[in-house]
Amino acid sequence: MNKQSLPYTVVFSFIVCFAFVFLLSLTHQATREQVQLNQQLRLQRSVLSALAIDYQDDQEVLRLFDDIETVERDGMTLYRIDRDDEVLYARIFAGSGVWGTINGVVGVDQDISRTVALEIIDHNETPGLGGRVDEPEFKRQFLDKPLDDGKIDVVREGDTEGVDGRIDAITGATGTSKAIETILNREFERLRDALRGEV
Repeated sequence: MNKQSLPYTVVFSFIVCFAFVFLLSLTHQATREQVQLNQQLRLQRSVLSALAIDYQDDQEVLRLFDDIETVERDGMTLYRIDRDDEVLYARIFAGSGVWGTINGVVGVDQDISRTVALEIIDHNETPGLGGRVDEPEFKRQFLDKPLDDGKIDVVREGDTEGVDGRIDAITGATGTSKAIETILNREFERLRDALRGEV
């Protein structure tokens, strides 16, 4: 067969593409179970972090997560734990950021009067700007933060320490900061509705 002919080029391209797709498919099948386990472990870590539960390693994550009760309320999956004479809930959320979906977990007390913690699972925000939404400095503001009338208010950087519900915006990322405000306030409202009879 002439190497310069069209049939040779088509057959050669098909064989090369088939070989690479076959290898990629084998790799996908071989690692699928481990990928699923890693995703489950990442979710469990995020729920523990949103409930302000410290852990050291993956074995401890699995052990601690067994103490968390999964409950269904109004079509939502909530993670519930009794700790220090109070009931805490965590909720996985997804909402629109500036460049894509922001996924995370927020922990709250039973009457939705304060956040326990916030954990961002993944996002598509601009690195160095909105991407700072998953940095410890931003998330630290949500640790044991009292809400103002059941909501948060993201404001320009300033003195928000000790002010209920106020969170410093990310400098240069007003859109992402406001998106977090909108997402979380929507989740707080949904949680209030779902837990209305339990307070």
